[in-house]
Amino acid sequence: MIALKSKREIEGMEKAGEILTGLFHKLEIFIKPGMNTWEIDKYSYEYIIGHNAIPGELNFEGYKYSTCISVNDMICHGCPSKDIIVKDGDLIKLDTVIEYDGYMSDACHAIVVGNASPEVKKLMDVTLKSLYLGIDQAVVGNRIGDIGNAIETYAEGLGYGVVRDYIGHGIGPTMHELPDVPHYGKPGHGARLRSGMTITIEPMINVGDWRCSEPGDDGWTIYTVDGSLSCQYEHTIVITDDGPKILTSFDKDYDAKYLL
Repeated sequence: MIALKSKREIEGMEKAGEILTGLFHKLEIFIKPGMNTWEIDKYSYEYIIGHNAIPGELNFEGYKYSTCISVNDMICHGCPSKDIIVKDGDLIKLDTVIEYDGYMSDACHAIVVGNASPEVKKLMDVTLKSLYLGIDQAVVGNRIGDIGNAIETYAEGLGYGVVRDYIGHGIGPTMHELPDVPHYGKPGHGARLRSGMTITIEPMINVGDWRCSEPGDDGWTIYTVDGSLSCQYEHTIVITDDGPKILTSFDKDYDAKYLL
């Protein structure tokens, strides 16, 4: 069953989202070449706890960290490690869940350490636009397939691979709820969207093949099968009678300009 959220629940999720995006702003400044991803996770944990919130990923199904930090050809679920040293030009995807006062929000933000190559810049632009094209379809009366089709048509039309194995989902008060939200699909197919639904849209876009590896030695990290770069952005949104509202806005002015 797909739960519709009350005004109180949506406001709580938005407060969690504000803490989450505040963390992303801090991490953009904090992360430097030569740092390891375990240090980034430690900083994130301290920030979250310092804002009277809970890192939702910590201990979720045995996961030991507060964030997923995926670098370059890691698609998702990257485990922080003292052995992973970030260097100039690396593409880092920062994915985490915040629980605040019983309410959850989930988001992923991509950054480049130091200087970005033209290939990385284009991949980030395509992935971010894919996210917003998907959000544009998250309106009352549309279906889940309309979201995925918008992302698939745009990104694959430019020659990129859209990951199939990992998808968006409903959220709140638990991390993963119905409906599933694939980033591919057919228009007019899937669950119908209703006011009060809260979902994540989180396209993972590869420069090369869309397929994924099996989890790495840590049991979690997922890689591209061909070693190509992968990028991800994610927002938690609520579907309203007035259109989609982003609960994890990194820049509200930017959101307003980007959404159609």
